[in-house]
Amino acid sequence: MAYLLALDQGTTSSRALIFDESGHIHALAQQEFEQFYPRPGWVEHDPQEILKTQLDVAAEAIQQAQLTSRDIAGIGITNQRETCLLWERSSGRPCSNALVWQDRRGADVCEGLRAAGTEPMFSQKTGLLLDPYFSASKLHWMLNENADLRARAERGELAFGTIDSWLMWHLSGGRRHVTDATNASRTLLYNIDRNEWDDELLTLWQVPRAVLPEVVDSSGICATTTHFGSEIPIGGIAGDQQAALFGQACFSPGMAKCTYGTGCFVLLHTGSRSPRSAHKLLTTIACRINGITEYALEGSVFMGGATVQWLRDGLGIIENAAQIEALAGSVSDSGSVMLVPAFTGLGAPHWDAQAGALLIGMTRGSTRAHIARAALDGIAWQVRDVMTAMVQDADTDITELRVDGGASNNNLLMQTQADFLGNDLVRPRIIESTAFGAALLAGLAVGVFRDRKAITSIWQAEHRFQAQRTRAEIDGPARRWQNAVTRSRHWHEQS
Repeated sequence: MAYLLALDQGTTSSRALIFDESGHIHALAQQEFEQFYPRPGWVEHDPQEILKTQLDVAAEAIQQAQLTSRDIAGIGITNQRETCLLWERSSGRPCSNALVWQDRRGADVCEGLRAAGTEPMFSQKTGLLLDPYFSASKLHWMLNENADLRARAERGELAFGTIDSWLMWHLSGGRRHVTDATNASRTLLYNIDRNEWDDELLTLWQVPRAVLPEVVDSSGICATTTHFGSEIPIGGIAGDQQAALFGQACFSPGMAKCTYGTGCFVLLHTGSRSPRSAHKLLTTIACRINGITEYALEGSVFMGGATVQWLRDGLGIIENAAQIEALAGSVSDSGSVMLVPAFTGLGAPHWDAQAGALLIGMTRGSTRAHIARAALDGIAWQVRDVMTAMVQDADTDITELRVDGGASNNNLLMQTQADFLGNDLVRPRIIESTAFGAALLAGLAVGVFRDRKAITSIWQAEHRFQAQRTRAEIDGPARRWQNAVTRSRHWHEQS
């Protein structure tokens, strides 16, 4: 039996899972780490804590499964995308905290570039929009905030990377400074059609090429590590959403998945075609294998499971996330209450960094159950907005959406989503699609899987959710949702 170790470094926790060649999970270890909010709109992580928790859970998973490093055929890495940092090449020490994908401190520089008329060029080259969500504005801020860092970066003393690069550097003992094409495509520095760092973009962001990692395939042995004992090849790297697309066996154009994690991320596979969206969706690299690049359309919702965390930590109306399904299900609907969870702005298809979260429509009869129901509805409405735009861009019907992520275990949310979309939702037997995708990419590289047909045969559906409400029943609430979104737009510009 061959075993694969997936390192799943997420926004709120580091996880490690061990899969066998049939896709069964033999171990899962997880540790949360601290979130830092030094100013409104700023979100940071401690890179050393990320590294320590990730290495600790990997060792724990190997022990849980009663294996040794010699039993691990390969390692796959998947990571929170866009979160990035600088570190010293000589010591491997980070120069500061990592700036998280949710961080908005680059909004001003993005607005300046947009005012200069550069956004169409950025979109054409990168498939992305000018938004502080992506890594370039964060790197620009780090270098401009500290003149010493900029000088050292230009001398080649510093390394820049997303979290996959940070982990790979340390797993390889500082021998490899790499990222894969999926993560590179999320930086606003990478030309996704030419598959290379783009000099014009580097100039606009004032980024020295010397800090950038080498870009490698998503599947392919690119390093080895002896951190867990004997030498293990590292054969897979992919950003979390692309890894989930792969883990859902969405290998053909027209197949789509949505991951319900901290945010919600819908990806539609488009094959070798890299279309540009007319509805503010993103074009991203789905994977690069054997030098061949495949693409996807993507819509990102910033506040998915994080909305439930706010109910727990901010309002205190639940003690743990699992309680929301029962609380929200204790009422038949939200009673006209709408929650637009724009706590860090709105993502696709609105892309409004200045939007404000909005809770509206309450009456004296509104209870915490109605607010909980409105929170689940708010997640599902956001995904509906993305899917509506995606269908228009792709000029195709998406009859089935494959779902995964922690919140996909919430049957009420999944049924609500199916009702709002009017489409089937399919939850797979393995909902750990992100980690599974990383393991599959590594398994392809080391020969555990012969090809993608072998992977497709492993994927199995666990539950299918079918719409139970008619379009006419959804139209009224949908109009109220759009009204609430309109009211939340540009909120922080007005204050």
